Amino acid sequence: MNLKIVFSTLGVILMIIGISMLFPLIWSLYYGEYDLPAFLISAIVTFLVGLFLFKGLKTEGSIRYKEGFAIVSLAWVFATIFGSLPYLLSKTFNSISDAIFETMSGFTTTGASVLTDIEILPHGILFWRSLTHWLGGMGIVVLFVAILSSIGIGGLQMFRAESPGPVTEKIKPRISETAKILWFTYVIFTFAEIFLLWIFGMPLFDAMCHTFGTLATGGFSTKNQSIGYYNSPIIHWIIILFMFMSGANFALYYSVLHNRNLKIFWKNDEFRLYSYIILVSIAVITIVLITNSYLPLDKAITLAAFQVVSIVTTTGYATYDFDQWPLLARSIIFTLMFVGGCAGSTGGSIKVGRILVLFKQATLELKKAIHPRMITQLKIREKTVPENIVINLNYS
Repeated sequence: MNLKIVFSTLGVILMIIGISMLFPLIWSLYYGEYDLPAFLISAIVTFLVGLFLFKGLKTEGSIRYKEGFAIVSLAWVFATIFGSLPYLLSKTFNSISDAIFETMSGFTTTGASVLTDIEILPHGILFWRSLTHWLGGMGIVVLFVAILSSIGIGGLQMFRAESPGPVTEKIKPRISETAKILWFTYVIFTFAEIFLLWIFGMPLFDAMCHTFGTLATGGFSTKNQSIGYYNSPIIHWIIILFMFMSGANFALYYSVLHNRNLKIFWKNDEFRLYSYIILVSIAVITIVLITNSYLPLDKAITLAAFQVVSIVTTTGYATYDFDQWPLLARSIIFTLMFVGGCAGSTGGSIKVGRILVLFKQATLELKKAIHPRMITQLKIREKTVPENIVINLNYS
């Protein structure tokens, strides 16, 4: 393994993270809060260490599979270690383990937190928590590939190691162009949601932070009550829409725009199953809420839709304590935790794509048992799924 090219590449990723720390620094400066020095020192240290690794270890050579997997794995470790510096320097956490936990939860968009009172934190720290979501949602490594188009073939190895789902989908022949399109779509959605939340009454700072959590399907909020703090059905439905969009394959949006054909969504097997799961779950829970809690239809649909989409995409935002719901509704919510978003989305969990492949493979095996001489091939989106992909899914 070429360790020089691994750590040189990690240096560029650290420089990206160091520059990213300047954005929460702006909010600290604007509000005149005590976390300003923490972000200034963290940004300088992170950027300089990254610059040292990049310049000091820069070498010729291509990134092979071993280097690609090493870079992706170590990128999360390095991002977490240096990303925890603002928490430690601002005394948000006195424990290194707590700072590491919060940072890793942010970058991996897990959304778990050791904090008990969010609203007492300074704006810079709150913004950094949410920004780690946004950076980790589409993937720091994918951003790196998008920025450095000179990576060449090595970018494909990193992209494959970083991209979620059973199949790595290339939109363009060059993997750097694919990464750019994915991030461009991500950024457009970000600005669109921030604008919509802002014009419908959410403060700009909160709109930005909740947009980061929505599109990354992470769930960090600036309020202790999460989205339930905002008693606005319009805000709830805007977030529902963008959570749903973030749970779909981002490559689909490019295909739809490029071909100017909305039917591409419905022709996609995975997107159809994803939509069916959500719509059926919303319908059943709405009926349960109306019959058991005597809620009005509009409120029942809004509550059901928000919790279903939030859970199935693994976002984790909440507008209601669904532990108070009837058993059937709670059982559906619990089951949806294991579904996840589509392959190529920012959602977590198993992924609808894997469930689709396993279901189709089970159907084929049943047909083969009935007709032993039958020759069949598993196809997704009219493309044959290689046998090694199916085997990996069965044992992963």
